[in-house]
Amino acid sequence: MDDDAKLRLMQKRIIKSYAWQRDIIVPLSEEFNCTVDELEDLFFSLLDMDSLEAMHGTFESAKDICLYQKFNADLRLCWFSGTLELISPEDGKNLKMKLVEEVKSGKSYDDVLKEGKLELFELLKKEAKY
Repeated sequence: MDDDAKLRLMQKRIIKSYAWQRDIIVPLSEEFNCTVDELEDLFFSLLDMDSLEAMHGTFESAKDICLYQKFNADLRLCWFSGTLELISPEDGKNLKMKLVEEVKSGKSYDDVLKEGKLELFELLKKEAKY
């Protein structure tokens, strides 16, 4: 077995794991409307061994970042905090972190977003001393 074949075998062992297939390969292949093999080959050509080994961990951490950014957009915090400066960046960050943790603990995003909107309103009222 030559070095390229050994590398491909090691790559396949990583990417064929249950967690990889469940969390990354199958969902993305469906979203991209491509075969599992096509997507795997794409990752093989784009990523070195270190990146492949770390990819599932980075996928998990990126989910939190994306959720955080989604709350930022859905609560319009970039406007309330960044543009209008009606709430402090720290209060906005704390609210988003709290909401992310609630979703991670199993609550639905929509329910947590509704709670977040109410909490944002309370923050605004506190700033206005309403």
